[in-house]
Amino acid sequence: MGTKTAAILLTACLLLSACTANKPESAASDTSTSTKEQKTVSSETSNRNQTNRDDHNSAGKATAQLNKPVVDSSKTGESATLSATDKTYHLDKAYNVVPNQKGAEKKVILLTFDDGPKEASMINKIIDTLDKHKAKAIFFVNGYRVKEHPELLKLIHDRGQPIGNHSWDHIVLKNKSEAEVKKQIETVQKIVKDTTGQAPVFFRPPHGAGGDVGRKVAKENGLLYMTWSVGSLDWTMKKNQPNKTDAILKNVTEQLHPGSNILMHELPWTAEALDDLLTRLEQKGYQFVDPQYIELPAN
Repeated sequence: MGTKTAAILLTACLLLSACTANKPESAASDTSTSTKEQKTVSSETSNRNQTNRDDHNSAGKATAQLNKPVVDSSKTGESATLSATDKTYHLDKAYNVVPNQKGAEKKVILLTFDDGPKEASMINKIIDTLDKHKAKAIFFVNGYRVKEHPELLKLIHDRGQPIGNHSWDHIVLKNKSEAEVKKQIETVQKIVKDTTGQAPVFFRPPHGAGGDVGRKVAKENGLLYMTWSVGSLDWTMKKNQPNKTDAILKNVTEQLHPGSNILMHELPWTAEALDDLLTRLEQKGYQFVDPQYIELPAN
């Protein structure tokens, strides 16, 4: 009996050891399988997240392309930095702003100010109003004024408004020699570039009289020649004249049409009238075209 009992006990011990030895393998196998499943799930989740990010980015890019502004007042980039395909508008023979493609906004206005730069307070008041309405305007400057006050030109540039060439001395160019016209235009190109780092791309002859020579020299310098299609007549007004603000509003709105190229000046009464004028134009459904989207002449 003692021997049999010992044999039974030995057998039981061996069986117990075998069962205990198998448990860690099973647990390790389960852990390994679980880890693999977790990695697979993690990988699938990561792939889905990446796909979602890619889809979001693609959708964002597509939306950005669809929403690419044709009338853009938030940018400060210069016209020369945009490609030809970005030029949404051109000027017709009457100097109106005309869309290059179907679907582009037709009811637009180009704002311009001549004969500066004059006074910092007036410039700031005008640009404050432009900023309020998210508008850009071309400031056509005279070289002699820039020479006297380069800091005023820099003020216009630093506040993100485009600068145009209005000749050096504000003289009638159409009867001048080509050499004189070149001097009047090219000296302004140089002083503006020296002051701001960028040369103008728009040219307006004083009194709207540049003649064939003025057009030729402007084109040789990569400048878009223009006069205007709507005059505010602010330059005809006197300091003591009453109701100048109302007169400016009346003059502009009576001539208003899609693509209007509006001529104004750096004058106190124009700066005073500007907010009411832009508000009224917006109420009539007009937008203010950013000059950087206007097509320039081929070099």
